Amino acid sequence: MTILATSEWKELAAAHRARAERHTLPARRRRDSRELHPVEDFLFEYYPYALALLEKWHPGCGVGLEWDSPTLPAPFSDRCYSVASSCFFADPALISGRERQRLKWIGELLAATRDRAPNFACHGLHEWAMVYRGKDVRHEKTTPLRLPQAEIDALVESRAISCSHHDAFRFFAAEARPMNRLQPTLDSRISLEQPGCVHANMDLYKWAAKAMPWIGTEILLDCFELSLELRDLDMRASPYDLTEFGREPIRIETAEGRRIYETEQRRLALLAVPLRERLIAGLRLPE
Repeated sequence: MTILATSEWKELAAAHRARAERHTLPARRRRDSRELHPVEDFLFEYYPYALALLEKWHPGCGVGLEWDSPTLPAPFSDRCYSVASSCFFADPALISGRERQRLKWIGELLAATRDRAPNFACHGLHEWAMVYRGKDVRHEKTTPLRLPQAEIDALVESRAISCSHHDAFRFFAAEARPMNRLQPTLDSRISLEQPGCVHANMDLYKWAAKAMPWIGTEILLDCFELSLELRDLDMRASPYDLTEFGREPIRIETAEGRRIYETEQRRLALLAVPLRERLIAGLRLPE
């Protein structure tokens, strides 16, 4: 176990909080003023994790923190930490059998996703399929559509849809579901999720959050920041008009727009590769 001196780990914790607050403080201000941002607030709404989760630093397993107090400091949970030899540490011996099984399943899903061939031909059509026929426009409270409904419907009907992600597919309009080449379900995630998928890569943040505090918050924040970039791509390629928020559309209704989307999708998928590997490695917890 690596032991960090009190001054060292407190400096790391302060630096982490400052980095996290670049995201959480604006989100709190928007929340207090009842403003909504379709990109920057999405991860806080779609994934049910408190802003404080990003702000609290945890070292992860294998790191002991020097401490000369008989009680644990407030930022750390007695449920996950043990004290020995004047230091405290995230103790994997405290993981329940049920939680260990959940963490093992996450690792298996991430490994299966990593080992599958990526698909870069979806061109972000999932957001279009969600508003097909216009009966339920998910983000209409924050941003309007940039195209008439008839043009949105025509694009959905004219192109092959190949969404492999259950949590995206479940928001498809009912009429658009049969058009999808795949019919992903909750139970088929391990057999369908693939590393080119914007939503599968965005979910790295979710899986990191579910593995806290055992894997440490450095990777949690790394995954969160990549997820912000992925969400930005997701919405710029959607049929929504985000010019009010300083985002120019990626017009996937054109050949050039589809080329731009695929280029960005590939770039972000490459950035996800080492994060997925770090998560897989971090989830190999000692008994």
